[in-house]
Amino acid sequence: MVKKKKRPENESSAPAAIPELNLNNLVDLLPCYVSIQDRDLQILFVNENFKKDFGDGVGKKCHTAYKSSTDICPNCPVIKTFEDRRLHITEETVQLANGKICQILIQTSPIFDDNGGVAAVIEMATNITQVKIDQKELATLGQSIALLSHGLKNILEGLQGGVYVVDEAFKDEDMALARKGWQIVSKNIHGVADFVKNILYSSKNRPLKYDLASPGQLAKDALVLFEERAAGMHIRLRQQINPYIPNVHLDVASISRMLNNLIWNALEACLNDKQSKNHFVSVKTDFFDDDHFMFEITDNGSGMDERTQRNIFEEFFSTKGSAGTGLGLAVVEKVVNKHGGRIEVTSSPGKGTKFKVILKIK
Repeated sequence: MVKKKKRPENESSAPAAIPELNLNNLVDLLPCYVSIQDRDLQILFVNENFKKDFGDGVGKKCHTAYKSSTDICPNCPVIKTFEDRRLHITEETVQLANGKICQILIQTSPIFDDNGGVAAVIEMATNITQVKIDQKELATLGQSIALLSHGLKNILEGLQGGVYVVDEAFKDEDMALARKGWQIVSKNIHGVADFVKNILYSSKNRPLKYDLASPGQLAKDALVLFEERAAGMHIRLRQQINPYIPNVHLDVASISRMLNNLIWNALEACLNDKQSKNHFVSVKTDFFDDDHFMFEITDNGSGMDERTQRNIFEEFFSTKGSAGTGLGLAVVEKVVNKHGGRIEVTSSPGKGTKFKVILKIK
């Protein structure tokens, strides 16, 4: 038989005391920003999380505490709650005390007085910046998969068509047709490399990395890459470089991608032109005005009508059927916009096209 141990006489049998928690303690434990505001949008109370990221906002207007602004936020949820006595939810972009910008999800609820009127509004805000970043990355991934699927389908169809032409040519011992088939295959193989580079650029949302660079040298380097292909297409490459344009702060990788896409687009326009003429592609760098310079890419190829010009910068839009991915010019516009520039297009069916990219001299 096991004997029960006697409890020491001085040991209490009462349960351990629970520490007293007041309302302030509980609110401070919440993983969000809590504030109470009056009808003038003046903050009456904030919790510790609010103080940590925005400072002690008591006595300040909410828009001043959140944004260092004197202007009331459009569609202010606190005002709405005072007006209709209901809960409201919205999103706002705010600035933390350390200067960082973040997104918050705000929920406002009324605090009623003894007479049933709204005495104040309690606002609870959650930092959703990381959630927004995750959503954007998922959207970018989905877009990249769609682009990849669409582009590869077009390129594979082009390769399949070229192989079929070669196969039929060998059956008929038609060497001229075989050469034409190999040209189709070769063109689509080059297209694979360009497509991969464009899809990688489209899918990345990387910040620009500015370096001092010579616009003229970038244009020359781009032309060198196409010398062999242009010769094989019997298309002349021309250059007109203004040596007096100073070095400019540019993201060299993306500007090079932009020039490559514009030159290749011009070469294809010449190749697809049914008219018999001496085709050329010209690349020019020059001053646009005192504060801007320009890249100008001109061809005397097939040209475009007005409807086509309105759509050429849309992703997936292509006038080349299975031979096009609809990415090249979309990437061009993206690069220009990221550099704060603009792009102008002049074109006429059967006469050719001129792209003018205008950028600041920084």
